[in-house]
Amino acid sequence: MAVVVALGAFLMTLFGGWVAGRVTDRRHLVLGLAGGLMLGVVGLDLLPEALEAAGSEVFGVPEALLLFVGGFLLAHVVERLLAVRRAGHGVGSDERVPQVGLTAAAAMVGHSLMDGIALGAAFQVGGGMGATVALAVITHDFADGFNTFTITSLYGNARRKAVAMLVADAVAPVVGAASTLLFTLPEELLGGYLGFFGGVLLYLAAAEILPEAHHEHPARSTLLCTVAGVGFIWLVVGASGG
Repeated sequence: MAVVVALGAFLMTLFGGWVAGRVTDRRHLVLGLAGGLMLGVVGLDLLPEALEAAGSEVFGVPEALLLFVGGFLLAHVVERLLAVRRAGHGVGSDERVPQVGLTAAAAMVGHSLMDGIALGAAFQVGGGMGATVALAVITHDFADGFNTFTITSLYGNARRKAVAMLVADAVAPVVGAASTLLFTLPEELLGGYLGFFGGVLLYLAAAEILPEAHHEHPARSTLLCTVAGVGFIWLVVGASGG
């Protein structure tokens, strides 16, 4: 049953990427929405789950929060190092680094893989729990597909690479759900991963996507798209029971 439901997530992810690719003439609105979706996923979905799953503390601070900050800092350091390297080869420091987009998209694929594992584990607990998690996974996989395509394209990667990462992101929850037939990921390890990934995602949203969205089109409509993205994730989290 988990694998069958994961096929719904597969289709929803592809649909999200298709929507992102079709509205290129309103790029600032796409980026504003993507930033809002990412902010909502991090603050309302990933971080609360991470804190609940990874309950241990390190020197008085929850492990998930330490990994969250670590993910944010690592994303910043990696992007700065790549930018310095490109500047050393005569490339402007304000130009996008394609490797950053691919790395971020790969992290989205990893997140979708974890979604599939969580889906499979929920159905192992019971049908009711599985249905609740399925609603959350399928609905927010639209945002995952949307963000995966947008991030890959934003950093100057060719469309075929963006499509390839989108397909990988769509397949990931199916693979994750199928893997639960063989093993179960420890809850604390899952919580740590979610915290770390949340930090990476927040950096990309706050430092890259939202500034880019308002750079050439500081319109009220762009801001409204960002707020709508956060609100959409809030509705998803609420509808799925948190």
